[in-house]
Amino acid sequence: MSGGVDSSVAAWLLREQGYDVIGLFMRHGQQLAAACEVALDATPPRKQGCCSEADAADARRVAELLEIPFYAVNFETEFGRIVDYFVDEYVSGRTPNPCIVCNTWLKFGKLVEYADSVGAQFVASGHYARLTTSETSTEPLLRCGHDATKDQSYVLFGIDRPLLPRLLFPVGEHRKDEIRQIAGRLGLRVADKRDSQEICFVPDQDHARFIREHLIAQGRTDVNTSGDFVTTDGTVVGRHDGFERFTVGQRKGLGIALGDPRYVVRIEPDTRRVVLGTRAELARDELTAGGANWLCDEPTGPLHCQVKIRYRSRPADATVEVLSQERFHVRFDEPCHGVAPGQAAVCYRGDQVLGGGWIE
Repeated sequence: MSGGVDSSVAAWLLREQGYDVIGLFMRHGQQLAAACEVALDATPPRKQGCCSEADAADARRVAELLEIPFYAVNFETEFGRIVDYFVDEYVSGRTPNPCIVCNTWLKFGKLVEYADSVGAQFVASGHYARLTTSETSTEPLLRCGHDATKDQSYVLFGIDRPLLPRLLFPVGEHRKDEIRQIAGRLGLRVADKRDSQEICFVPDQDHARFIREHLIAQGRTDVNTSGDFVTTDGTVVGRHDGFERFTVGQRKGLGIALGDPRYVVRIEPDTRRVVLGTRAELARDELTAGGANWLCDEPTGPLHCQVKIRYRSRPADATVEVLSQERFHVRFDEPCHGVAPGQAAVCYRGDQVLGGGWIE
């Protein structure tokens, strides 16, 4: 329970379906808001700690209204791995997706271990996704949420397949406006609370500042990411003060005027160059992804499906072929724009998530 409307209504929906619900708030220790002590109804079986005041208070009030136990679980140490990953990826010239890593490592990783420790059968969240079974198997299939504008199946591709039978996504069957209406009828203060759409541990969304401060805190003061803007033919057209400020496909905020629209087509961490090009030069016919995780039987031959390269991108028709060492190759039917190393390539068959991997 994050203190938002989705997880709050998810808890209510589960209770209405007859489950014994335990509310958990993950404290990650990265927020800058003032800390507070959370009043708990009972002593939790594992460690707990302080959390951000506003969200913890919202989650606690919802738990009290629903008359369910509420625990604040201290994952500060574990969350530090996600922050390190975020910084290291940017310094390597890649574009990270910490939400996927958090879902894989913590929400559907460490929280499953926590569930085992308290004898809980399922782990549930407020994600807009669904789990269904087919006519030929009882094994759950991960599918998109009914509300296409809020679908979050992309960020769940990394879940271990054996865990799917233990997961519940109750809000995935609803549209966002329905979830807010339910919260309003229940009298929840979070009914109109604004959605959290940014990275939770970078409150002001100044990634470059956060990365620089994190590097300094680690004693890595010798890291220099400043360099040249160059066009695809190698012409130097300006200077930048850190390539971590940019991502492949970016057009706005470059601070470079070249007469016609230019995009970031490549980041070169070794030379510290940010390469700019036209939209045509941004197009890619293929990609390779590593760290593959399949939520279906691994394809044994060419698989024609749809592939998303970003959370908000449209699925593109493509042919996927499995390579060795948990890698796969994607060839798009039509050129795809904005393929960014570090982001996820997630494979779909219609609304079913087949699996995915990290773009190399």
